[in-house]
Amino acid sequence: MDHVKLGSTGLEVSRICLGCMTYADASRGNHPWALDEQAARPFFRQALDAGINFFDTANVYSAGTSEEFLGRALRDLGVNRDEVVIATKVHGRMHPGPNGAGLSRKAILSQVDHSLRRLGTDHIDLYQIHRLDHATPMEETLEALHDVVKAGKVRYLGASSMWAWQFAKALFTADVNGWTRFVSMQNHYNLLNREEEREMLPLCRDQGIGVIPWSPLARGRLARAWDEQTERSRNDPFGAKLYLDEDRQIVERVAEVAGERGVPMARVALAWMLSKPAVTAPIIGATKPHHIDDAVAAVELSLTDQEIARLEAPYRPHEVVGFG
Repeated sequence: MDHVKLGSTGLEVSRICLGCMTYADASRGNHPWALDEQAARPFFRQALDAGINFFDTANVYSAGTSEEFLGRALRDLGVNRDEVVIATKVHGRMHPGPNGAGLSRKAILSQVDHSLRRLGTDHIDLYQIHRLDHATPMEETLEALHDVVKAGKVRYLGASSMWAWQFAKALFTADVNGWTRFVSMQNHYNLLNREEEREMLPLCRDQGIGVIPWSPLARGRLARAWDEQTERSRNDPFGAKLYLDEDRQIVERVAEVAGERGVPMARVALAWMLSKPAVTAPIIGATKPHHIDDAVAAVELSLTDQEIARLEAPYRPHEVVGFG
């Protein structure tokens, strides 16, 4: 497994990040496909054995149980805490009533402590805002995030899906106030939705921001035939809004290239993403051992310029979704 710097920082992360939304208590959230702790544990072991040192979760994933599963797995597997990179997020609703969600100073200072407790660690390597909080001044959010870094609870800050102008504003605001700036962007990017190529990816390259896309396989659509369904696809209303019937042609192109190469479709789709200079590490989900195997193998798969052009040719502009 290759390891690279996250953007312009000195932090070394694996080229594949294991997303942990899939590992949680399914009864405590809206992810009925989530694997329970016993079923999830082998995937953490497999990822570590493959050289993956980068794990992404969020406080809101199944009411915090995803953070708990990750923290206990790393502890029970005897992982050296200094060798792994734990990323989590803040923004989503964690309890009813006032101050139960968002990016106010009160919410951030409270939620970072809850995440640390659930993860069983004294620091979070990458603390990300899951979405923007339009009801809280950006200055309040950024100063609170800066303070948790200076308190030693967080090492680096990251952001997730938003407009490029909003991200540029956040970077500028942090700079002029001497606050800790974001070092990463976790955004929606894959062969079926390439809208981030217009503004966000050029901005990230210019500013030395690491890019860690979510849903690099388009909720699994890029890993199987278009009409094939899974337990997740049948129970994922958000995913159903992300992609269009016209995307079928791109999926068929992925299948063609994969057939010619003699490899699974997922490897081709991930290899395409890893060929993009702006991308640091796609965040993959895994519910079967071969999901991790394919992701790791994709790091070594180099596509030709002709293959990349074939994969990209059918693309048509999409509506931007997922900003919240």
